Amino acid sequence: MPQHLDELFQRLAALQEEIEEEYRVKRDDIARKRAELAGEFLAQQRRYKIGALRFLLRTRWLVVLTAPVIYSGWIAFVLMDLFVTIYQAICFPVYRIPKVKRSDYVVFDREDLPYLNAIEKFNCFYCAYGNGVTAYTREVAARTEQYWCPIKHARRIKGAHDRYQRFFDHGDAEAFRQGIQRLRRQYSKEDDTP
Repeated sequence: MPQHLDELFQRLAALQEEIEEEYRVKRDDIARKRAELAGEFLAQQRRYKIGALRFLLRTRWLVVLTAPVIYSGWIAFVLMDLFVTIYQAICFPVYRIPKVKRSDYVVFDREDLPYLNAIEKFNCFYCAYGNGVTAYTREVAARTEQYWCPIKHARRIKGAHDRYQRFFDHGDAEAFRQGIQRLRRQYSKEDDTP
């Protein structure tokens, strides 16, 4: 990979770390303020709650009618979650790939928000599960691709996973053959151990 691109990727990684640190500081600040003003905060948040019946009455009827289509996705998400969990439990130890920690991706932390009614909480639960399973699946697939086929595509792809930048350039057979074993062992220290 050209040195200029390596430098850009390093800068991008540093900026991502800086953004994560800023988010961490903001979360810590909010948690501190919440602890200081817990009672007042709770009362203020409850003022924004809309009851479930009023919420439904304000919702367009076409939105309500599409709910079964949206919620039928549960089947696909549960099956994907089950498959990916079993897949990595069986295959990752064989390939010596660090396992993906599911709880880092599937997070349920919105149920205690006092300004959400039961319907909104259920919607948040569903979205957290669906997006969490999708992100979990993507990381398992990315680690698998890093092991089996860490070659970049000939053309630019949208939304490449975080591991993609480490892959070998398309058509660079020499780099692929010389580096495949090294890349198969090159997981970050943040990855869990098998």
